[in-house]
Amino acid sequence: MSDNTKLVAEKRTDFGKGAARKIRRAGNIPAVMYGHGTEPVHISLPGHDTMMALKQANALLTIVVEGTEQLALAKDVQRDPIKPVIDHVDLVVVRKGEKVTVDVSVHLEGEAAPETIVTLDHNTLQLEALATNIPENVVVSVEGLEAGTQILAGAVELPEGSTLVTDAEALVVNVTQAISEEALEAELAEAEAEAGIEREEHEEVAEGAEAQADGAEGEAAEGGEAKAEGAEA
Repeated sequence: MSDNTKLVAEKRTDFGKGAARKIRRAGNIPAVMYGHGTEPVHISLPGHDTMMALKQANALLTIVVEGTEQLALAKDVQRDPIKPVIDHVDLVVVRKGEKVTVDVSVHLEGEAAPETIVTLDHNTLQLEALATNIPENVVVSVEGLEAGTQILAGAVELPEGSTLVTDAEALVVNVTQAISEEALEAELAEAEAEAGIEREEHEEVAEGAEAQADGAEGEAAEGGEAKAEGAEA
């Protein structure tokens, strides 16, 4: 992924929640850019263009501030928990030819053997790659894999120019035997039987408690009538 998006930013001098809200009301996104020993630069990014650019993971951005271009990667994107908007972006400065460590998504392709279940234990792998050539994803083929097959991170074929940072022994893909229809029905029958026993026991306890309550009410009523008769006498 060598292409990058150019975003024209404005330098900002007002900080705090009030200033950030004002920027967002104007359709922009508050951000800070730092790295390589430089002082943090607080900027305002164009809202729509930034949101479109950040739909791509590890997007390489060219940030233009007062006519000066700077390559950067989004280190942290804070999103509104309810609205589909970005509240703030942390950008880290990168240089051409520099290698960076990033999390890259794992994409499965192909169909495993019949009656198997494929589990993706690691959705991403941490790689080291050139800042200007970060892969969009890592492709792992499960075509024809039999139950019992496991693919570790060290066995995954990486895009050219990338090296693995994730532990090579980390389990990425696990292929297991799918449960048969007969076994599934047996398990359901067993579960239903256990649930039925629990319900019967619960019903017996409830009936006993109800009988005790009825008996207590009857005794109380009889006692009350006896008292009333004694009073009349």
